Amino acid sequence: MDGTIRNLAQVATLGAMLAGTFASVQAADLPVYKKAPPPVEAFNPWMVRLRVLGVLPDAGGSTVNVAGVPSLSSPNSGLSISDQVVPELDISYFFTKNIAAELILGVTRHSISGTGSLANLPIGKTTLLPPTLTLQYHFDQFGAFKPYVGAGVNYTVFFNNSAANALAAIAGPPAIVATTTNLHVSNAWGGAVQFGFDYMIDRHWGLNVDVKKLWLRPDYSATVSGLPVTGTAHIDPWLVGAGVTYKF
Repeated sequence: MDGTIRNLAQVATLGAMLAGTFASVQAADLPVYKKAPPPVEAFNPWMVRLRVLGVLPDAGGSTVNVAGVPSLSSPNSGLSISDQVVPELDISYFFTKNIAAELILGVTRHSISGTGSLANLPIGKTTLLPPTLTLQYHFDQFGAFKPYVGAGVNYTVFFNNSAANALAAIAGPPAIVATTTNLHVSNAWGGAVQFGFDYMIDRHWGLNVDVKKLWLRPDYSATVSGLPVTGTAHIDPWLVGAGVTYKF
């Protein structure tokens, strides 16, 4: 009886050993299936925006010097520069997901006229090409809403300057009828700051609102009724834009 029990125990032990060995072999031979990691989204650094841009000069600090006529010169007179609305393209390059450089491209044409003692005097028109390069920081912790701030530099080229060549009565003193027959505006550097946001509708498309302030103060010269006129135009425009964003 005792021998039978011992034999049964030995058989049971041998069976357990064989089962363990078989299970180990199966575990080693079977492939291990792991959950695939999520795909890594490719980082493309390029973004473009197309905006409608309002160019709003702030010419209040402009100076005018009419040779030999102090009563027609600053601080008795100044300049007024017209607002303009134009299409504008910008190209952005992201060095990282937060830091980018932006270049804006657009052309605007503005009318210039006198103020103060030169009120009602049309001086002329000039066309501006104001490429502006800014370095930006983009905040990415607000989901689809992506605000940013930036600062940079502007170099404005003035071309296609045209004098008004129109007679205008100036109250004075002295009271005269004047006309501008020559106009030149010098190219100029200026600083720029900006703030704005993109609201991304999907991975590629979004809406953009952007505001920039430029400090732009070119020298100019003109001829008014044969008298040389010189000064500095404090254009200092606000650039207010809204449009669409495309992220590659």
